[in-house]
Parts: sequence; C-alpha cells; structure tokens
Amino acid sequence: MGKNIEITELEKRLVDLLAEGLPLVERPFLVLAERLGVSEEEILTTIEGLLEKKIIRRLGATIRHNLSGYEGNVMVAWKVPEERIEEVGNSLASKPFITHCYLRRTYPDWPYNLYTMVHAETEEACRRLVEQLAEELALSDYEMLFTEKEITRKKRKYFTA
Repeated sequence: MGKNIEITELEKRLVDLLAEGLPLVERPFLVLAERLGVSEEEILTTIEGLLEKKIIRRLGATIRHNLSGYEGNVMVAWKVPEERIEEVGNSLASKPFITHCYLRRTYPDWPYNLYTMVHAETEEACRRLVEQLAEELALSDYEMLFTEKEITRKKRKYFTA
C-alpha cells in the first residue's frame, strides 16, 4: 500500500469476505453484516471507508469468460517504445474487449513491456482484434499467448489464512 494506513479488524474481515464474492441474494450486504456481527449500515460505511482509503478500488463482478460464451482469451505482450507507453497503454485500456493492461520490465531475451488480456468469442476473433490494434497503434512487435488450460483460479485472502 505504500503508506502506513490504519486498517481495522472489521475492515480486514470485510475485505476477505468481499474477496469471496457477494452472496446472490436481494440484500447481500445484510448477509455480510450478519456474518460479521454488525449492522448493514456499518458494512456500507466500512466499504465507503475502504474506497476512500484506496484499500479497495471498486466492487465488481469477475466473469468466467469461458463459461459466458467467450472462448477466445489471449495475453498479448507488446513491445512499445518508452515514449509511447502512456499513449498506447491508455488507448489499449479503453477498449471494451481488454480487461487488463500492465507495464512490466523487459529482459535481453524478452523485449515486451506492455501486456494486455484480450477476450472475444473465438480465438480467431481475438487474432483479428489484436491485428486491428497493432495496425491502429502502429505496433508491429508483439506476441500472442493464448490460454492453453486454466489450472487454477483462486480468490485471494489478504488477512486470513
């Protein structure tokens, strides 16, 4: 987190519960409140505090792309000139079919510095999208790393084992 931000025991427990996912009920925050022995209002106030402290960025759904009709899934490693990182990164991150966009260190035998996850209905559709992006952004050096098999997908516990 960088700075020493105080985080309460309730906040820790709530972060771990939120990481499990919200219950699919009419009042999910009431269920969380009952599990933690506090009021629903206290849960909502605590979430607001977590957002203000930037301990959490947002609440959102995690879609299992392969189970929702999107069989195409490719990580693209792009070689982007240093002076274009912000421009290209912002452009890629704005695309609705891209879910992740990361800058990473390069190595002598691996020159790629910007990574994106592209999702589409098919592998071929992913290829077309990546080719269009490469042309649009004038990037000719990239590698497409298609998912071979999902080995595991875990929900992260931050404060409890």
